[in-house]
Amino acid sequence: MSYLEYRLQTVPTGLGKLLALNWAVILLVCAVSAVGFMMLYSVAGGDLSRWAQPQMQRFAMGLTAMFIIAMVPIWFWRNMSAMAYLLALALLVLVEFVGVTGMGAQRWIDLGFMRLQPSELMKITVVMLLAAYYDWLPIEKTSHPLWVLVPVFLILLPVMLVLRQPDLGTSILLLAGGGTIMFIAGVHWAYFATVIGSGVGLIVAVFQSRGTAWQLLEDYQYRRIDTFLDPSQDPLGAGYHITQAKIALGSGGWTGRGFMEGTQSRLNFLPEKHTDFIFTTLAEEFGFIGAFSLLILYALIIGFCVTSALSNKDRFASLLTFGIAATFFFFFAVNMAMVMGLAPVVGVPLPLVSYGGSAMLVLLCAFGLMQSAHVHRPRQG
Repeated sequence: MSYLEYRLQTVPTGLGKLLALNWAVILLVCAVSAVGFMMLYSVAGGDLSRWAQPQMQRFAMGLTAMFIIAMVPIWFWRNMSAMAYLLALALLVLVEFVGVTGMGAQRWIDLGFMRLQPSELMKITVVMLLAAYYDWLPIEKTSHPLWVLVPVFLILLPVMLVLRQPDLGTSILLLAGGGTIMFIAGVHWAYFATVIGSGVGLIVAVFQSRGTAWQLLEDYQYRRIDTFLDPSQDPLGAGYHITQAKIALGSGGWTGRGFMEGTQSRLNFLPEKHTDFIFTTLAEEFGFIGAFSLLILYALIIGFCVTSALSNKDRFASLLTFGIAATFFFFFAVNMAMVMGLAPVVGVPLPLVSYGGSAMLVLLCAFGLMQSAHVHRPRQG
């Protein structure tokens, strides 16, 4: 759709834009964030100022940004997608030189009032750029090898920079989000089958090579794999995090121990209780019912986003909304799988719940883009 054609569509103006927002998504995002505030208050032992209050302030900033972004026509964000990607890429390069190091990883840029994690920004900008790319590319060229290499390069470039930090979790999310856009845009399934088959073959080769002259990994890396498969082999070392997380998950039962009554977090057995492992605190205090309720809220957000994407006749807006929904899904799916021992611990926070400024602000801005796509979707004049 050309710019002129887009302008000829009947879209809401003024107060109509506010009424046209997808309020179901906004209310669900607020509900999930409220759960996060409550859990941060709990893990701080009833101290509001330690984690919950700063998180509330960031949420207020992010919510304001979401409304502002939603009011801007979606064609503007389509035109800005390449610039946004290049800015995020430049910030990733800048991390290499002036990045702040924390917990053995160099991932942040100190802005004074907050620490910005450029890799969080890249999760959304890569989705924006790929959506704009497939909006520009004729559909019949989507699966041509030459035109497939372009998005692959756009995805792998930031992935390599993020892996240097090192940040395996964000790298996985970048690959998953970018791959989802390619799949939905219509890239032939054979490409994905080849990648998956190659990945499975590599995993088999890694295990088969152990103890041979052509061993593919170092011994310590195999020990990490052993610990992931059986954390009890090193319960006080590499397996400590996941062992304590499983204890917290199991002790919650069906209804939990009660608000602020979780022993694993209150007695500081649970590591990173306010960030990556906050889901285990929720499960311990509110049990299976509480954990499943949060999962339902997440699923509803995904459902409303997908419904909006399916009903949107603008290709860029539809792909962008699908990409944001997929990134959000992989965000919480990887975190939950990680804390339950179904995936290695890779340092992915629980979206809108874990403590963190960059993740919260960027995610709310992403929902602003989704709202812009929803508000300014083509309508019959």
